[in-house]
Amino acid sequence: MSARNQSVRVLFALPPSLESRMRSIRPLRRTAAALGAAALAATALMTSAGTAEAALPTPVSTSTAKTYLASLTVAAESHESTYDRTLFPHWITISGTCNTRETVLKRDGVGVTTDSACAATGGTWTSAYDNVVTTSASSFDIDHLVPLAEAWRSGAWAWTTAQRQNLANDLTRPQLIAVSASSNRSKGDQDPSTWLPQASYRCTYVRAWVQVKYYYGLSVDSAEKSALTSVLNGC
Repeated sequence: MSARNQSVRVLFALPPSLESRMRSIRPLRRTAAALGAAALAATALMTSAGTAEAALPTPVSTSTAKTYLASLTVAAESHESTYDRTLFPHWITISGTCNTRETVLKRDGVGVTTDSACAATGGTWTSAYDNVVTTSASSFDIDHLVPLAEAWRSGAWAWTTAQRQNLANDLTRPQLIAVSASSNRSKGDQDPSTWLPQASYRCTYVRAWVQVKYYYGLSVDSAEKSALTSVLNGC
């Protein structure tokens, strides 16, 4: 080491007592940083898996939803009397022993455990529609965000069985979500002109509704379009 470097090292040397204290602090700082990173990671995981909005595949933006809505065919609903839920094969096998319902329960819950048949044996679920929380999967329904009967009346009456099966089991679009049985029964097959979830979830809900209808080429009636437009304008 040159004389110049030695002098610099001496210049910046710490007193022995202070250097000892710094050595004792460094491990604590590393531990605190590690704990902080772990906390951030845990928070991110809870945000992605534990909030109702994150559980649903993220809908298109408000501006895109408005564009989609403007392009949808406006028409009166039809063929209501010929609707039959069995025409929409649902809860098909997705992977291994897991069907669509079980897959959504695993996706939408926090800390979900399952048995060998893929049935949920533990976990926590929060209903985006009414903020109900449960640890019993059997008390939650898997809602078709655009109800199957609504889809039928909006054009699915003319589809093939394969097309109807795709809608009924769509995990890619924001069409399936685990919610409280009470909110699902309250909604029934209503469109947004007569039923909406809690206020904090309405923007997400109508963006998802429009996206699904647009993707599948379904129509909207005038009252439905008016309700969707009203909510989107407030998002």
